[in-house]
Amino acid sequence: MIFLHYISFGFPAGDLLFNSIDLTIPSNSKSALVGSNGTGKSTLLRILAKQIEPQAGNITVHGGLFYVPQMFGNFDDLTVAECLKIDQKLEALHKITNGEVDDNYFETLNDDWDIEERSRQALQYWKLNSLEFTQKLASLSGGQKTKVFLAGMMIHQPEVILLDEPTNHLDLEGRNLLYDFIGKTKATVLIVSHDRTLLNLADTTYELSNQGISTYGGNYDFYAAQKEIENEALQNDIHSKERTLKKAREKERETLERKQKLDARGKSKQEKSGVARIMMNTMRNKAENNSSKLKAVHAEKINTISGDLRELRSSVRNSDQMKVNFNDSGIHSGKLLISAEEINYAYDEINLWKENLSLEIRSGDRIAITGRNGSGKT
Repeated sequence: MIFLHYISFGFPAGDLLFNSIDLTIPSNSKSALVGSNGTGKSTLLRILAKQIEPQAGNITVHGGLFYVPQMFGNFDDLTVAECLKIDQKLEALHKITNGEVDDNYFETLNDDWDIEERSRQALQYWKLNSLEFTQKLASLSGGQKTKVFLAGMMIHQPEVILLDEPTNHLDLEGRNLLYDFIGKTKATVLIVSHDRTLLNLADTTYELSNQGISTYGGNYDFYAAQKEIENEALQNDIHSKERTLKKAREKERETLERKQKLDARGKSKQEKSGVARIMMNTMRNKAENNSSKLKAVHAEKINTISGDLRELRSSVRNSDQMKVNFNDSGIHSGKLLISAEEINYAYDEINLWKENLSLEIRSGDRIAITGRNGSGKT
């Protein structure tokens, strides 16, 4: 079970990313954490994993916790055993089996005599049979790195598992293994992902936004259906408030125009009837005061409606961002797809690029091509 007690976090010299998150995640549940990019989903997972500290609030986690991060650059200099946090136990086991009887080795091993066998079995499940515990993580592909950490779930058998975009670098076979594992595990699982198949394995969906966290009692498809209903109702409220604002502005204009006409008629009658100038000034000031009060009444009403409309509009999800999902690809991450050496192109015998280009594109790469107009991006 996980308890979040009014958790707040923000980056230095910036606004709060989220504020006063209060949430209880039950034991043995499988939950998805969703929300627009930039709302802090991965940051919240890192706080739960005690990778970073919140600015306020506290966390209680019942049982052992295992965290599978999204990025692995910080681990490249570590061995597979070190990443799996089994290096000290493996060393102690080998020392003991070689006849050394130092009490420190027995204390480190802590009767975990099958640690090596269990670790081998976990790697085999994730199709990493040929991997050595002494290999550096930097020597592995993105998919292999992910699988190493996923193997850690099976080795340590934690009560709580946090997964941050675990299918990003996995091929189809790897994703199916993960789906099967999630379906069978009794651990409490919290998932951040754009993989809809994985999200649909959840029984509860939590949406993180700048307004806090909301709970939906179902998987991602259920959540998406509920959000569609909510967004439709929200759009109706916005359109209704827009109509009300338009009518309020028209009413203000009509009322002020009517008042100006009446004041003009009154002034004309007073001039014709020979009313004294001092009395005319008094009546003009009175009319101006009445107009100011009338304007203030309408302005207050319009400001109130405008404020309500801004609040409604700020609640609209940023759903117009393009999302591209290549999860159906069965190509393993790291496979060489395109290789080019010393290429160039010429128009009228003038090279397009000053220097010849060499590049490799591998499966799993995320590539953006930028440049000025005429630089040959296309």
